[in-house]
Amino acid sequence: MALRLPKLPSIRDLTRIYNLQAKQKLSQNFLMDRNVTNKIISLAGLELDNALCVEVGPGPGLLTRTMLDNGALHVVAVEKDPRFVPILDQLKDASNGRFSSIIGDMMNIDHSQIIDCGLNLESNSSGLIKQFDSVHLVGNLPFNVATPLLVQWLHMVSRMEGIFGTPNVSMTLMFQKEVGDRITAVARESPRGRLSVLSQSVCDAYKIYNVRAASFVPRPKVDATVVQLRPLKTPILKSSLTTVEHLARFVFMKRRKMLARIFKDWDPDRVQLLEECGIDPTLRPQDVPTELYCNLAQLLEQRNIELPK
Repeated sequence: MALRLPKLPSIRDLTRIYNLQAKQKLSQNFLMDRNVTNKIISLAGLELDNALCVEVGPGPGLLTRTMLDNGALHVVAVEKDPRFVPILDQLKDASNGRFSSIIGDMMNIDHSQIIDCGLNLESNSSGLIKQFDSVHLVGNLPFNVATPLLVQWLHMVSRMEGIFGTPNVSMTLMFQKEVGDRITAVARESPRGRLSVLSQSVCDAYKIYNVRAASFVPRPKVDATVVQLRPLKTPILKSSLTTVEHLARFVFMKRRKMLARIFKDWDPDRVQLLEECGIDPTLRPQDVPTELYCNLAQLLEQRNIELPK
């Protein structure tokens, strides 16, 4: 099976031929630099044996092409904008049975549809693969829905639902740089916030590549960063992720205050909960390691303590 695509029209030519302009209401910014997509896939370190690569929002398909040219055998893209059907169909025809696309919204799609689409690719025509050992979720996410998508996926990771029920899962995702900074910030780093705690409760999260705004069309106002998240090999979550999310939202709403003040304002008797979990009450929210937040969330659940709304 040929693992490189035949020569195809350039992405710029295709967007011109089909008169495809980015829609602001969909927060679209097309990635046009092949050097950038090559770097992303190289640094992502995706294990491609018996793996399903799921791309969210492929648009004109440059990142998709790069995955296919790097040997991906099973690629399924989920695209919300039907204007890209002709380009994606052309890529499907050129992929030697390794690629297909679904027109739909990743926020509410049934993940079994994605898995079935991957299993039914011509690259698995023998039917030898009954289930994938690895799933790699990849995407240049629209900036306006990137955080809601990530939060949804983190909850699914915590419950091992959908594509996240696969033994080996990774997410390699493009965010605005400041969002990427928040996802990956560890204790005592200033960008740390709710999203940091939520992400790091279930995943290792680290930046793998910064992308200049000039690499996109139209050019956004800010640079982007690629973050990779992989479920923790040794879980630290001991409660529902929802409880951790509520806890993080509660403390980071008053991020400049010490935790002792935040909890005393809620209920003076609740300050002792911090000490029971080994949390120094004089710390501010950004200074607390994620594992201690997970311990506190577990204690709240065990004692049926509800946080203020």
